[in-house]
Amino acid sequence: MTPQAYDAWYDSARGRWIGGLEFALLRRHLDAHPGSSLLDVGCGTGWFTRCFAAAGLNAVGLDINAEMVEFARQQSREDIAFAQADACSLPFADQSFDQVISVTALCFVADWPRAIAEIVRVTRRRFVLGLLNRNSLLWLDKGRRSGQGACRGAHWHTRRELDDVLKDLPVHHVRFDTAVFFPSGSDAAQLMECTLPNRLRWGSFLVVSGDVSR
Repeated sequence: MTPQAYDAWYDSARGRWIGGLEFALLRRHLDAHPGSSLLDVGCGTGWFTRCFAAAGLNAVGLDINAEMVEFARQQSREDIAFAQADACSLPFADQSFDQVISVTALCFVADWPRAIAEIVRVTRRRFVLGLLNRNSLLWLDKGRRSGQGACRGAHWHTRRELDDVLKDLPVHHVRFDTAVFFPSGSDAAQLMECTLPNRLRWGSFLVVSGDVSR
């Protein structure tokens, strides 16, 4: 998928709805104040990076794909920095950022446990990861047998495997939530989304956050 097509999806009615739900849940978990520094690992076209910058955070986006990074620069304000690098080897010192996020990017990183360890290493306060949920209706539709469309080749995470990785890292106050229970984006799906609590485990967007211990 080209950067233009990827970013344009967020301008569609379904994309705006899903993107808005995901950003709202990420922001609640992040609990960041204006002026905090934020790294967005696997930022792609920078859609979420720009959202957090608009919320007052000093945001930096990072992605391994040079074309995505260049598109993100072109679409973003000059005060939002972008870098090309591997999520498994972040080019930053320990505790470089107050907050670190990654949104449906680690699903496409083969050594995602190492990427999480790198995220924890460069985080000063809190990290928030948004992932594809193995226990969801979307997995039944798009995730089976190597996946379909934009989900092709993705790893769909479970809470258990994330717990197994995080228990060996210096983190505490680990918290899980989900969103986008009915990803069709229909009027009925949007209405039902408003009535369901994020603590339910079967939303297609799985969020895990934690505070870093030093």
